[in-house]
Amino acid sequence: MHTTQIVQKHTTWVTRSLKSLFILSIAVLLTACSGSVKRLDINDDVMLSDRWNDTDSRLVAEEMMGDMLTFPWFRDYNFSNKGNPTVIVQTIRNKTSEHIPVDTFINDIKRSLLRAGKVDFVVSGAERDDVRSEREEQALNAAPDTVAQFGLEQGAGFALSGSINSIVDSNGDQRVSFYQVDLKLIDMTTNREVWNGQKKIKKLADKGFF
Repeated sequence: MHTTQIVQKHTTWVTRSLKSLFILSIAVLLTACSGSVKRLDINDDVMLSDRWNDTDSRLVAEEMMGDMLTFPWFRDYNFSNKGNPTVIVQTIRNKTSEHIPVDTFINDIKRSLLRAGKVDFVVSGAERDDVRSEREEQALNAAPDTVAQFGLEQGAGFALSGSINSIVDSNGDQRVSFYQVDLKLIDMTTNREVWNGQKKIKKLADKGFF
């Protein structure tokens, strides 16, 4: 075998080996970079950033609603009335610069109070309009003995409203995110503010998390 042929075969073998090694390296790299997903308990506190998250929403709702039930209005209502006070949730405004799903926070508020069994809620806004439209449909199309009656809606005795604000401060290496939630409960008959609650959250994030 000539020297040239030997060199050519060796070169071919080296080239194939390098190609195989390159392909193997790419495969390993793709495997290493591929993500994974695992199911978590909904109560796990997972902090991927300093932003408002589902844990903040749930804990703030539970703490503030617990505080609301300790104020004199609740004791006075139970002393003078039978049954639970009825609350309507009006507007809770997101005044921060980030997207916060306020509907999720409102649902956390409702769940916290309904679970305690101490407050009843009536729907508002689009939900109320949908229910009234359904009642009209029933009046036209449903069997008479199954129709929900008009004029029997339960009125709300109290209105809950509030806002979510934030302040963000950064020096380039760290960032502090501050959130303040303010809620108030108004007596619908007297316009008295019977409860005012406030919850503050402060988070520190190092560079790389923002």
